[in-house]
Amino acid sequence: MSSLSTPDTSAALGAANAAADARRSASAAAHTAAVKRRERAAQWHLLFLAVVVLGPLVVYPLVRLVMLSLTGAHGPSVHAYASFFGNPETRGVIGTTLWILFASAGLASLLGVALASILFFKPFPGARLITRFLELFVAFPSFLVAFTLIFLYGSQGSVSIGLQRLFNLQAPPLDFLFGVGGVILAEVVFYAPFVVRPTLASFALLDRRLIEAARSLGASGTMVAFKVILPLAWPGIAAGTILCFLLTLNEFGILLVLGSAHLITLPVAIYSAATVDLDLPTAAAGAVVMLMMSLSLYALYRQVNRRKVKGAGHGR
Repeated sequence: MSSLSTPDTSAALGAANAAADARRSASAAAHTAAVKRRERAAQWHLLFLAVVVLGPLVVYPLVRLVMLSLTGAHGPSVHAYASFFGNPETRGVIGTTLWILFASAGLASLLGVALASILFFKPFPGARLITRFLELFVAFPSFLVAFTLIFLYGSQGSVSIGLQRLFNLQAPPLDFLFGVGGVILAEVVFYAPFVVRPTLASFALLDRRLIEAARSLGASGTMVAFKVILPLAWPGIAAGTILCFLLTLNEFGILLVLGSAHLITLPVAIYSAATVDLDLPTAAAGAVVMLMMSLSLYALYRQVNRRKVKGAGHGR
C-alpha cells in the first residue's frame, strides 16, 4: 500500500489543494467585493433620496427663510433684524418666552423624573399600563391637551361646574386657564412624558448592586437617591430635560388655544408678524433667531445623548 504514495502523487494532491484554496480565496474576495459594491450602491441611493426629499422639503425652505430675512427694499440688508430687535415689544416677548419656557420645561422635567422614579423603584399594580399610556401620550397633538383642560377647568368645565354646585357659588371658581397659568399647566402635562421615557431608560442601566451597597452602609432613601441614583442616571435625565426644553420652546398649539391677547411669545409674535402685519422679512428674522435657539438646544441634546451612550458602553 505504501508504494501507492509516491512523491508525484503527493505533489499532485498538494497542487490540487492549493488550487482549491486559491479558488475559495478568490470566491471570498469576489463575494466581499460584491457586498461592498452593494453597500456603496445603497449609500448612494440613500444620498440621492435624501437630496431629492430633504432638498425641496427642508433645505430649500431654510435657505429661502435666511435669504428673506436678509433682503431689504433695495437689496441685501439686515434691516429686518434691526426692526425685530429694535421693536420695544421684542424684549417683553423674549422675556415672556423664556419665563414660560423655564417654568413649563422645568416643572415638566421635575414631574417626569418623579413619575419615572415611582414607576421604576416603587412599582404598583397598573404601573406597566401607566407607562404604556405615557409612551402613547407623546403621540397626541398638544392642542388636544389644551382642549381637555378646557373641558375640565374652563368656565363650563366639569370640575368648575362641580365645585360651583358643591359650594353654591355664584360663578365658577376656576379662572386661570386662559393665561400664563393655563399655558404652563398644559405644557407641563403634555411634555412631562417626554422626560419619563429617557429617565426610565437610564434607571434600567443602573447597577443595582451599588444601590444595595449604599443601603447596606446605612444610607437613607434620600441619600441613596441624591448621592447614587441621580448622579448615575443624570445623562438620561439631562437628555430628556433638554429635549423637553427644545419642544417647549417651539410650542404653538397650546398657546394658540389657551393664550390671550396679552400673552405673546416668540412663536406667536412671528406668526402675527407674518399673517397680521404681513411683514415677512421681520417674521423671517424672528424665525431665524428662534431657529438658532432651537439648534443650540438640539446640539446640546446630541452632546449629552452621545455621552450617555458612551457611558453605557463603558458600563458594560
